[in-house]
Amino acid sequence: MKIVLQRSGPASVRVDGEVKGSIEKGYVLLVGLTHSDTVEDVKYVAQKVANLRLWEDAEGKMNHSILEAGGAILSVSQFTLYGDTKKGRRPSFIDAARPEQAKQLWEDFNGQLEQQGLHVETGEFGAMMDVELVNDGPVTIIIDSKQ
Repeated sequence: MKIVLQRSGPASVRVDGEVKGSIEKGYVLLVGLTHSDTVEDVKYVAQKVANLRLWEDAEGKMNHSILEAGGAILSVSQFTLYGDTKKGRRPSFIDAARPEQAKQLWEDFNGQLEQQGLHVETGEFGAMMDVELVNDGPVTIIIDSKQ
């Protein structure tokens, strides 16, 4: 499981011009899943996201989690995180989980984030989406459950 986490100010995701999810501040998560991912990967990454200290304290140091900062999550499924560009010019997505597996794990992941106490907004699985965000910092972290 791979996540690109971006600390964000206002962010939203649209499908066919309609807002599907939006937050005022928090994390925009681009979520990629592969064939070998399990519920254990989902739990691990959800706990990591909820507890990473990426928000400033009174002294300006990154000492607070998103829970302490009062942020929310905008979760967007992103199979292209498993694009392999080693050969040729067209990426291979053979390492991305099949849609039926990925959708269930993505929904489980979002549920795990909610169980951590986070408000979660989402895009629409499998849809073409327009994601807008104000990258705060910028702070961008890559989380890989296998590393």
